[in-house]
Amino acid sequence: MQVHLIDGTYELFRFHYAKFNRDPRLGAQRGVLNTLLDLIADGATHLGVATDHVVESFRNDLWPDYKDGQDIEPNLRAQFTELEELLTLAGFVVWPQVIFEADDALAAAAAMAANDDRVASVQICTADKDLAQCVTADGRVVQFDRRREITYDHAGVVEKFGVAPASIPDYLGLVGDSADGFPGLAGWGAKSAATVLARYGHIEMIPADYDDWDITVRGGVGLATTLREQRDAALLFRRIATVDRDAPVSRRVDELQWRGPQPGFDDRCGEIGADRQRQRTHQLWKDFPHEP
Repeated sequence: MQVHLIDGTYELFRFHYAKFNRDPRLGAQRGVLNTLLDLIADGATHLGVATDHVVESFRNDLWPDYKDGQDIEPNLRAQFTELEELLTLAGFVVWPQVIFEADDALAAAAAMAANDDRVASVQICTADKDLAQCVTADGRVVQFDRRREITYDHAGVVEKFGVAPASIPDYLGLVGDSADGFPGLAGWGAKSAATVLARYGHIEMIPADYDDWDITVRGGVGLATTLREQRDAALLFRRIATVDRDAPVSRRVDELQWRGPQPGFDDRCGEIGADRQRQRTHQLWKDFPHEP
C-alpha cells in the first residue's frame, strides 16, 4: 500500500498564482481538485489532505513576526474553507488545522502511516523544506515535489541541504526561513550551517568556543561567537521549524482510502464551474478498485 499526503494550502497557493489561472476567485479550487484526481488516475488509493484552516498557529505565540497571513489576497483567503468543503465532497480525507499547521498534520499523518506494516511507502507531497525532517532512512517516508517531479529520500535530503533529515530543524534554526518569518542567526548561511551540522548534528552539540571545533569553517570565530551569544534564539527558531506530530489527523490508514463523490459534490461543481472535474471524478470512481 502507498499513502499520499498532500499540503492542500500549498497547492491552493500554487494554482492561485499559476500563470494559466484566469479565475482568481474560483480557479485554484478547480486546479487543486484536478491535481488530486491526477494522483487517483496514476493509481493512488489512500490520500490525506492537510490544510491551514487559519494561517495563525501556536508558533505566533512563540515569535511575534511569524507569518500571520495579513498579506493574503482576499480572493485567495476566501477559498480556504471552500477548498476544504470541495475536497471533502469529492471523497478525500481533509485535516483542517487551527492550532497547528498543515505541515504538522502532514508529519503526524506520515508517522501514523509509517507505523502500519501494510504501508510500503509514504509520499509527502509538498516542496516545503520543513517536511524534509520527516524523511526516513529506511526509505518508507519520502518527500515528493510534484511541481518539479523530484523525490527526496534520505540521500536526496542530504544532497540538497548538506545535512540529514534529523538536522533540518537545526539547519533552519540557524539560517532562518523568510517564508515563515523568522530570521535565523546573522552570518549563518546555508553552507556554514550545513558544514557545522554535518559534523555536530544538533545546535546544542556545537562547541561554544571555536577553538574546540574540530572542523575548519570560514568565519568560524564569528559564527561561534554569534551562536554562543544567541543560542537561545537559535533554539527557539529550531522549535518553530520543528513539526509537531501531535496535530489532529486520522487514526488509521484505512480512513484515507478515497471514498469517491459524495452527496452535494455535483452541485458544488456546478457552483464553481468545475463540470470537467465533476465528470472526471465520476469516471475515476467508476474505475476505482472497490472492495468486494
